Amino acid sequence: MDLLSIKDPSFLKKMNHTELEELSLEIRKFLIEKLSKTGGHIGPNLGVVELTLALHKCFNSPKDKILWDVGHQSYVHKILTGRADQFDSLRQYKGLCGFPKMSESIHDVWETGHSSTSLSAAMGMAIARDIKGESNFVIPVIGDGALTGGMALEALNHIGDSQKNITVILNDNEMSIAPNVGALHNVLSKLRTAGKYKWAKDELEYLLKKIPAVGGKLAATAEKVKDSLKYLLVSGVFFEEMGFTYFGPIDGHDFNDLFENFQYAKKTEGPVLLHVITKKGKGYSPAEDDRIGTWHGIGQYKIETGDVIKSVASAPSWSSLVSETVRKLAREDERVVAITPAMPVGSKLEKFAEEFPNRFFDVGIAEQHATTMAAGLATQKMKPFLAIYSTFLQRAYDQLLHDICRQNLNVFIGVDRAGLVGADGETHQGVFDVSFLRHLPNMVVMMPKDENEGQHMVYTAVKYDDGPIAMRFPRGNGYGVPMDSKLKEIPIGTWEILRKGKDATILTFGTTIPMAMEAALMLEKKGVSVQVVNARFIKPLDDKMLYQILKTGIPVLTIEEAVLQGGFGSAVLEYAHDQEFHHAIIDRVGIPDKFIEHGNVSELLSEIGMTSEQIALKLHSMLPEKKKRA
Repeated sequence: MDLLSIKDPSFLKKMNHTELEELSLEIRKFLIEKLSKTGGHIGPNLGVVELTLALHKCFNSPKDKILWDVGHQSYVHKILTGRADQFDSLRQYKGLCGFPKMSESIHDVWETGHSSTSLSAAMGMAIARDIKGESNFVIPVIGDGALTGGMALEALNHIGDSQKNITVILNDNEMSIAPNVGALHNVLSKLRTAGKYKWAKDELEYLLKKIPAVGGKLAATAEKVKDSLKYLLVSGVFFEEMGFTYFGPIDGHDFNDLFENFQYAKKTEGPVLLHVITKKGKGYSPAEDDRIGTWHGIGQYKIETGDVIKSVASAPSWSSLVSETVRKLAREDERVVAITPAMPVGSKLEKFAEEFPNRFFDVGIAEQHATTMAAGLATQKMKPFLAIYSTFLQRAYDQLLHDICRQNLNVFIGVDRAGLVGADGETHQGVFDVSFLRHLPNMVVMMPKDENEGQHMVYTAVKYDDGPIAMRFPRGNGYGVPMDSKLKEIPIGTWEILRKGKDATILTFGTTIPMAMEAALMLEKKGVSVQVVNARFIKPLDDKMLYQILKTGIPVLTIEEAVLQGGFGSAVLEYAHDQEFHHAIIDRVGIPDKFIEHGNVSELLSEIGMTSEQIALKLHSMLPEKKKRA
């Protein structure tokens, strides 16, 4: 079948099982070929081919609402809803988004990028449906890893209690990004081995109905008998106790099993949970054999061998630099522990976990729990290192404020993927953390100019004893700068002059320092002398240096790869106001008040006016007229 000719999923209604099997093979081949060139979330999507086909055959999208959680398992859905011809641009600038996106298709009814949201959204849609007197199905598809998120459990509790008609598809592949952890994962493991439960329950109901009525006593005890059978065959049926009718386990690669259970579900009143077992990476052996999450999301690769095509990097990744420095310090200080919310691979903590298994904690997709657990450790004089992506730290804002900052607890937060991250797009851009960390009392926020300063900042954070401290660092690799052999503390709240100048000053930090240096060099060729300051402490500011800079009266430009509202530039403006520098010439460059979509980081920066050329032009426009003409 020509996948590029697909406009909507209605054609599936006429396909038989043989044709569906052939289509499954074609889709897998298509995904393997296309993603070898663009990269993307190949493992999750190879695992849901039959499941997605069965959903679109048995239900009627977009009338029936199919919600994909986390959303990285929606590629097959995109093919079936007419977007196969856009896969050459997947996750690229102005191209096809790697997650569901309402502006792309009427079949994308919920946008996801963070996990564990689909059940709550589905409940909202079901309530709206019932208020309006409509009759469509609402079908959230949630991975087993996403069930470790507290929000998902809150929604399960509400849905089960309300008895709304919602059809939950639990896509259980025994992994989220890394292997799953936690008690709920163990419950699912038991359920996977209990395939006889539904069959035996149905048989019992059939036999009971055949027995002639012998009074109310038998009728009253029938449900108790079924409950006893449930506990005999399944050790703790979690979902039925929460109010769901449970169907499963279901072979997620068997159309007969899927269709049969979907029909059961459609006829069942109240909330239903279909426990579907799938194989992550199915149909491509390198992805099938992956047990650590490498093939969850990946860059370009060679189809024949599965070898990942890596760019040549002379420096370690930022995640590796930070985690390895923490590991080194953990050897010297037994109070150091590491915590991650389901990202041990992305945060490069595998070696820490191997060396210190009793001091490493992967808590699953549970950022709030991870953050407050770190606070609890800190109350006992431990030194918790919380490794968390900027985009996921957003989910633990209240815990940062209430549990860490309010109690002024000494937690070291490694804010990974800070700044623009590129291909994952607007749901993952790490551009909000400066604003929501900076206004929290007691919080120190810093970002290094390079990996050498980075290792010293890690050392500073571990040695710091006066409260919470956060270090931002970007996605990707360092610059390959020489590394000091001896670690040292950097005085809190101190900046560094990287380039002297008398006509204007640029204040910036982290990834935008090279941009500032290039802009200063461009202006130097026009006779303008620009000072560049490494404002490595975003909070607290270096009050002494900033006071002296503002006192000169020369123009000041702040640059940050973060949102402008409430950001570093705002802090400088606030300081100028408080110190009564009412005539100071200050301007800001940063992320504007909009969500930044996916694409190459340099393309995104250019789109929003953050290049050395554009910065040079802006700073030149701030100069006095006589200096402009010089």
